[in-house]
Amino acid sequence: MTEPTSSLRLQLWGVIALMAVVLCSVLGFTFYELNLRKHDYLILNLTGQMRVTMRSMVEQSRQVAMQDGTRTRASENDLRQLYGSNLQEQIGLMEQIIASLKARRLSPALTGKDEAIQCTWDAHSRSQMDITALDWANFRSSLKVYAGDDEAHRNLHAAARYIVRDGEGMVGSADRLARAFQTMMEGKLNTIRVFQVVAGILSLLLLGLIAYAAHTRVMRPLREAEEGFGRVAQGALGYQVPVQTHNEIGRMTQAFNALSVRLHSLFQLTDRINRGRQLDETLDFVLQEFPSFVPVDWVCILYPSEDGETLKLERMAGTVASGLHEGAAYVRHDNALAQVVDQHQPLAINDLGEYAARNASAQLARDLHRAGLGAALYMPLSSARTGGVMVFAAREYGAYTGGHIEFLGNIAAQVGHIIERTIVVEGLVVAALQGLAKLAESRDPETGDHLVRMALYSAVLAETLAGDPRYAALITPAYVRNIHRFAPMHDIGKVGIADSILLKPGRLDEAERKEMERHPVIGGQALRRSEAQMNALGHSIFTLGIEIAECHHEKWDGNGYPAGLSGEAIPLSARIVAVADVFDALTSKRPYKEAWTVERAIEVMNEDAGRHFDPAVVAAMHQGLPRILEIYERLKHV
Repeated sequence: MTEPTSSLRLQLWGVIALMAVVLCSVLGFTFYELNLRKHDYLILNLTGQMRVTMRSMVEQSRQVAMQDGTRTRASENDLRQLYGSNLQEQIGLMEQIIASLKARRLSPALTGKDEAIQCTWDAHSRSQMDITALDWANFRSSLKVYAGDDEAHRNLHAAARYIVRDGEGMVGSADRLARAFQTMMEGKLNTIRVFQVVAGILSLLLLGLIAYAAHTRVMRPLREAEEGFGRVAQGALGYQVPVQTHNEIGRMTQAFNALSVRLHSLFQLTDRINRGRQLDETLDFVLQEFPSFVPVDWVCILYPSEDGETLKLERMAGTVASGLHEGAAYVRHDNALAQVVDQHQPLAINDLGEYAARNASAQLARDLHRAGLGAALYMPLSSARTGGVMVFAAREYGAYTGGHIEFLGNIAAQVGHIIERTIVVEGLVVAALQGLAKLAESRDPETGDHLVRMALYSAVLAETLAGDPRYAALITPAYVRNIHRFAPMHDIGKVGIADSILLKPGRLDEAERKEMERHPVIGGQALRRSEAQMNALGHSIFTLGIEIAECHHEKWDGNGYPAGLSGEAIPLSARIVAVADVFDALTSKRPYKEAWTVERAIEVMNEDAGRHFDPAVVAAMHQGLPRILEIYERLKHV
């Protein structure tokens, strides 16, 4: 994977490389130029030799010319031996120096080096060199007439006079060449000085730029990150450190900000779940808060049955419209459930269809797939009732990763504790409701399992009505569950009716009937006081119970009591319970009557549809009759 250009490591290495390049360039250029200056010093030395040789040639020639009238045979011989020999050496040296300088290649014979040295000169030096070489060629051409290679024809005196006469011009040309080379050297040395000054200024600017970049891209972000880390450490969860750069520090800050948000969300999640007092409320919180941590469109809780052979779908919540329903039982040896319960480890299934196809016993996975879900994650609830499992499901295939499993594994114990506490609280409420219902039943002459049957009938009617588009939004699984819980409390108000009226074996007179018809109001008042106490704690439990207690004797045509409500002004819960209550009363034996047949009871209720009963609820009774009859046969009292 290619490292991004914003990488701090890449930038640091880039700065180090740039500084190394600048340093090497400065040193390399300086060493190169200084090495060339050694060549220049050799050139100056050679031009110096030219000047010295030329001046020496002129001085010696002047002395010879001064002795021209006083020469003897002996002096003539000395002249030929000394002056002639020196003159030839000087001419030879000049020839060699000028030839090397003109070719810009200094021979080892002149420099004493092992190899010839190639030189580079500026235009002025090359021009002056050409002039000096031309001057020498002209000078040497004329001198050759007097001091040629043929010793017998040499006229050294004439040569001396010529050198004295024209040699100063050649000396001047050599001087000018020497000054040209010296000027060239000074220019090159000045270039080195300018280069070093510029390199120094650029180096300082580069260091300044590096210092500024280090401050803005490293030191300041680190300081702000340190301050932000400190604030979060002090409890300011959710605080966001400003992201100043896009390098490692910036990415580290972004990761920290994400962690801060995640911690903040996690604490909010825990707080919200902790506020739940009912399992439905807790699952709703999970469905609302978990998506920032784990993909979830549907969630449920399964608990083992008494014999441990099955796991019951105790509660569910989600946006998926499916055939899944609370109370459904799944065998414990279901492949996925068995693995989770036995090994007590989370399990992710990222293709429910493929998993169900491979595992014939994986009924829950199969049901989830049929419901339009693509992936599921099974999590054991380590602190809830033994063997409890929480299932998260998402529409998207491949939704769950190792990170999601790790997250749920880390919070399983905490969520399990919360759910266990919620179940305990909910159980206390249910136990209290059952106790109140039994209290009312104990003062009523009705016998048998009337409250059990009519509660089950009410639940069947509610579930059936859920298929009606008019009630689909209202009748949720929680609504059905509350109908089942609160239906037995429909006559709770009878605890406030005197025994002389409640237990009277004969027909009630008008005053007694009026008093008896107060029991819905008494029941509603009692439950309202309970609801007010729950509202003070921030919860609502008895709303549906109040509707049922107050309105189950209201009639569709408005001739009921206590308020004379009619039609849909009567709460749906009360309309459902009214049908269930009357059906069970008609088909059950009482001290004052025998049980009616189901057929006769249904016939009477059909006649009262639209008068006493909501026609839609009576229609739901017909639709759910097979389930109602199963309950009737199992629990009938005839």
